[in-house]
Amino acid sequence: MTDRTGGEPPVTGAKGPDELRRQIERTRSELGDTVEELAGKMDVKGRARARAADLRDKAGAMTVQLRSSAAQAGHTVHDKATQAGHTVQDKATQAGHKVQDRAAKTGHRVQDRTQRAGEITQSKASRTSAELERRAQHGVPRPVRPLVMAAIRHPRPTLIVGAALATVVVVSWRYPKK
Repeated sequence: MTDRTGGEPPVTGAKGPDELRRQIERTRSELGDTVEELAGKMDVKGRARARAADLRDKAGAMTVQLRSSAAQAGHTVHDKATQAGHTVQDKATQAGHKVQDRAAKTGHRVQDRTQRAGEITQSKASRTSAELERRAQHGVPRPVRPLVMAAIRHPRPTLIVGAALATVVVVSWRYPKK
């Protein structure tokens, strides 16, 4: 069953009893190896167990490799998500700064316009006051002139007294005495 051409010359005959014993021993050894090979080929359960063990080892190695690959992919996804989050945060910050700058500019524009409108109104009020004083100096009779001038210079008390008088007139007109 084993190949005799493996480097040994073919046995032709024994040249003595020692040589014969060595040949017998060698033949027994070869026969034992051949029997073991045949037994190994005939042992289906043993071969199946060996194959199953090999497959288990390969599956374990594949599991370790897949877990390693999955962990690496998880780290990669985590890193990319973190980077994307930072990018979004930076863009949101920039947008917030732009909005803040625009709001500040708009606020300054409104403040400037309000100030100009106030200055224009104050100028008109001063001119109106000067015109009223000029008219009071020339068009109001001398006995009431100081009273009219005081009313022009301090309009709030004059308006309060005028409102009170208007209320008295309306009430007396609405509810006359019988």
